[in-house]
Amino acid sequence: MASASEQLARNMNFEAFGKAKELQQRILFTLGILIVYRLGTYLPIPGIDPEAFRQLFQSQQNGILGNLNLFAGGAVERMAVFALNVMPYISASIIMQLMTTASPTLERLKKEGETGRQQINQYTRYLTVLFALVQSFGIAQGLSGSRIEGMPVWYFDLTTVVTLTGGTLLLMWMGEQITSRGIGNGISLIIFAGIVAELPRAIFNLISGSWQGATSVPFVFGILAMAIAIIVFIVFMERSQRRLLIKYPKRQQGNKMSQDQTSFLPLKLNTSGVIPPIFASSLLLLPATVANFMAGQDGAASGILGTITSFLGAGQPGFIILYAVLIVFFCFFYTSIVFNPEETADNLRKYGGFVPGIRPGKRTAEYLDYVLSRLTVIGAAYLTFVCLMPEILRAQMPSIPFYLGGTSLLIVVSVTMDTVTQIQSHLVAHQYEGMIKKSRLGGKKR
Repeated sequence: MASASEQLARNMNFEAFGKAKELQQRILFTLGILIVYRLGTYLPIPGIDPEAFRQLFQSQQNGILGNLNLFAGGAVERMAVFALNVMPYISASIIMQLMTTASPTLERLKKEGETGRQQINQYTRYLTVLFALVQSFGIAQGLSGSRIEGMPVWYFDLTTVVTLTGGTLLLMWMGEQITSRGIGNGISLIIFAGIVAELPRAIFNLISGSWQGATSVPFVFGILAMAIAIIVFIVFMERSQRRLLIKYPKRQQGNKMSQDQTSFLPLKLNTSGVIPPIFASSLLLLPATVANFMAGQDGAASGILGTITSFLGAGQPGFIILYAVLIVFFCFFYTSIVFNPEETADNLRKYGGFVPGIRPGKRTAEYLDYVLSRLTVIGAAYLTFVCLMPEILRAQMPSIPFYLGGTSLLIVVSVTMDTVTQIQSHLVAHQYEGMIKKSRLGGKKR
């Protein structure tokens, strides 16, 4: 028999959506913020020579700049005010989460609830400013040859650092506003909007290349078929879960005896979601961006920086190995943050629940940790395969667009599914509220 929430979900339609005014306002607010973000990707930083930078980008678009342009929604290609995107904020979030597990002070803050979470978020913002300043200064040094003729170097560096850092901080604020007042996760939606906005152009360039004879028609169909197969595979894996049987024994409630109850504890195959590839890409792009722009600025350092740039180039063995290691690491790390087996076992014991055949308490926590570790291994292997398989193919066939890679498709599909789930949750909550109001009105009439 279907539960009440499942029955309400089946009854959801456009009529129910039309009555959910709060949900409509949240969606419109989210769309408004994303439109502002897209406009910012077309505003170039002051003092840049468009023609000189276009030549620089074309010479390196298949490397680090292409990866940066993927997450920035084309802002790097135009060297816009949002060229850094939210990568400094993601890097700061990674550092803060690592420090939270290592520092007793931050761990105590995390356990203080909403107050502690706000304080940790404030520290993350400060660290974001520091990372944005470092990255924007490295970019300003690398772009000194692309500035407008006659513009002082110190003035160009200053305006570039201020503009790029300000753009990152504005995006960070916009993402937080979407999370609190809109629908979905703000930071993920900003990255999602950048990728989706460039997808039509990437597909058009791929198809037009076959018309002009640059690529064969079977190759184009093969790439599109591979992209569709990856999307189907991602949807299947993201919806897969292990359902642990939980039983609640009979309990005495006043003069009544409640019957045995059975429920399920769903454990997703990929508990960490899309976070590991985003975190791994951010950490790889942080040193590579600075090295790529500063390579060749002085002779003493050009050899080292050039080595770093070539080592972390897209499709290079070093990049692929580090990318895989970081994805696996963040899968286990983030899963340990979002799901605590000991806390879950304590909650089950508190309410009288137990896993059949497993003792409540410590044994249940060990069993949950065992099952979750096995699921995380499968989830990490799935993410590594989806993200690295197109990278390996692109190393052999550079004509494959960045936007049809595994990481971009994974972000688009995962964020879409998460946002749709939140919309359904809002609709179900709205229907519950409507039912409660009707019951109250009926009681007043009686």
